[in-house]
Amino acid sequence: MLNEIIGMIVDTAATVVAAAFLLRFWAQVARVRPPESFARFIFKASNWLVLPLRRILPNGRYDWACLIGTLLVAVISVLPALWLSDHFNPKFILLISIQQLMNWIFYGFMGLMVMEALLSWVNPHAPIAPFISGLTAPLLRPIRQLVPPLGGLDLSMLIGIVGLRVILMLINSTLVSFI
Repeated sequence: MLNEIIGMIVDTAATVVAAAFLLRFWAQVARVRPPESFARFIFKASNWLVLPLRRILPNGRYDWACLIGTLLVAVISVLPALWLSDHFNPKFILLISIQQLMNWIFYGFMGLMVMEALLSWVNPHAPIAPFISGLTAPLLRPIRQLVPPLGGLDLSMLIGIVGLRVILMLINSTLVSFI
């Protein structure tokens, strides 16, 4: 029981920190600027690891320090669950960490799409709405080109969520086959 509680706390904290790393990475890729207060949260939650990693990793078009930082957080988050198991070996830890990273990325995009849909119905002029829309635009733009709105109803987010879910299922089944 205590192991489950500790695992849940570690997983929750790791998910919040990983969300900050991934939002920082994707906002730079999508060239979207977050609202000021949200940006402060993202930077404060991620600077502790991103800044040291930037000294090691080469600079380029993408901020690889954010992505590598997210992978390191995933490794740290799976260690408590694997510590007492028979699967405590580097290969297994790496594969489970990659699976955790993929889950965070795909469920993060799905969550952003759900938030965008809710904001478009409830408060389309919310200060965070353009940021969320900018983050999802690179994923939804190709879908919107293929499937135009039907009677004013934009199905691209639904198609995007289903597509992301299918891709995640394929990735997870492929990773499980390596275990």
